[in-house]
Amino acid sequence: MPTEVAPTGLALQLGDVEDADRRIDGLVHRTPMLRCNLLDAAVGAEVHCKAEHMQRSGSFKIRGALNRLLQLSDDERSRGVVAFSSGNHAQGVALAARIVGIDATIVMPADAPTVKKDATRAYGATIVEYDRYTEDRQAVAARIAEQRGCVIVPPYDDLRVVAGQGTCGLEVFRDLDDIDVLVVPVGGGGLIAGMSVVARAKSPSVRIVGVEPVVADDARRSLEAGHIVRIEQPVTIADGVATASLGVHTFPIISALVDEIVTVTEDEILDATLFVMTRMKQVVEPTGALTTAALLNRRMDVKGARVVSVFCGGNLDLDVLSRRAS
Repeated sequence: MPTEVAPTGLALQLGDVEDADRRIDGLVHRTPMLRCNLLDAAVGAEVHCKAEHMQRSGSFKIRGALNRLLQLSDDERSRGVVAFSSGNHAQGVALAARIVGIDATIVMPADAPTVKKDATRAYGATIVEYDRYTEDRQAVAARIAEQRGCVIVPPYDDLRVVAGQGTCGLEVFRDLDDIDVLVVPVGGGGLIAGMSVVARAKSPSVRIVGVEPVVADDARRSLEAGHIVRIEQPVTIADGVATASLGVHTFPIISALVDEIVTVTEDEILDATLFVMTRMKQVVEPTGALTTAALLNRRMDVKGARVVSVFCGGNLDLDVLSRRAS
């Protein structure tokens, strides 16, 4: 086993993630690691795919949502929560609220995939729609919080949420104690920040690579600039990472621990989604195939390496498939 070395000087530490792991234990699935000989051959590496598309609510988001909601005071629970999300955090918070027994209101884009809105409602949450291109979702959530006295649960810019997402990394290292490269999708940065804290502590030499769409490359720009870069609201098939900037809490962690951010095109994302579905027989959404797209298109050198690639979500909008057919 590698020696654990905790990253120092960061607002989030390995112990915070371990606390989150104990807190949500038994309430989330321990998802498997999947292998595919064809993927290994195409990439020239030993690739282990962390199957968070098999997680409760269909993505890793339930981890952070539960860790946050389980730390609410009795008074806060009585007032409920409000969250803003394009879909996966929405479902995570909705399900977490049902588990904890509190009310949840979710601010979602009017053009969010129907499958994600339907699932959010099915978990018992109330949806308030907004126009993602003309309205500020955080402002909409803030108004609701002020009117109703409920607690805001951000999708990524909350260290308790990030700690919950990091539990995915703890599971990875329970299955594999020797990893060369960790490849993680990047939207607001909660998943990669949480997993990076774990990865650096468990295996200091691991190379950590984030992946985002070319049209939503705010994280890449931010890492290069050394400060948060905000872009116009991106339009991408990978709606789960259609964020305009990293969070003020996630950026310092990513800046300190992540080696590189790479980008993939819309066609590459769609092709990777179909590859995972047809060759690996796994239903992932385009955001969940980001890391596969980066590997298949050789955005980083992983030849001969042991790689962990995260399938972050499986809430697929079936209309996506018609884009390639057309």
